Amino acid sequence: MKKWLKRIRGAVGMGLTWATAWAVVGAIFGLVMGVVLGGVPLGVVVARYVGMFAALGFFGGAIFSTVLRITEGRHRFDELSLPRFAAWGALGGLLLGVLAVTAGMLGPSLTLLDGGVVTLLGAGSAAGSLALARRAHDRDLVEAGEGLSLPEGETPDPST
Repeated sequence: MKKWLKRIRGAVGMGLTWATAWAVVGAIFGLVMGVVLGGVPLGVVVARYVGMFAALGFFGGAIFSTVLRITEGRHRFDELSLPRFAAWGALGGLLLGVLAVTAGMLGPSLTLLDGGVVTLLGAGSAAGSLALARRAHDRDLVEAGEGLSLPEGETPDPST
C-alpha cells in the first residue's frame, strides 16, 4: 500500500509543479487576451486564464506522471534522455488536450490550436521537470560529497 501512496504523492507533486508553471503562462496569455479584447476588465480575463491553465497544468502533470510510470517505470530519471522525456510529456499533453476537449473545457472551434498548445506545454514542462530533478540530484550529490573524489593516483593539495 505504501507504494501506491508514494505514486499518488508523486503524481500530485508533479501536478502541482506543472500547475504553478502553467498558471504563469496563463497569466501572460490572459494579459495579452485582455489587452486584445479591451472591453472586458483585465483582472477578470487574467484570472480566468490563470485558473484554466493552472487546472490544465495540474491534470497534465498528473497524466504525465502516470504515463511516465507506465512506460518508464523501471528507469531512474538520470537514465532517461531529455528528448524521450519531452516526448512522454508531449503525449501526456496530447491526452490532456483530448480529455479537455471531450469534457468541454476547451472549445471545439480552437481544438487544434488548444491541443497543440497543451501538447507543447506538456513537452516543455516535462523537459523542465527533468532538468529540475537533475539539478536537485546534482546538488544533493555535492552536499553529500559524492562525485568529488580525486582520480586514482592523485593526492589532495594540502594548501587548499
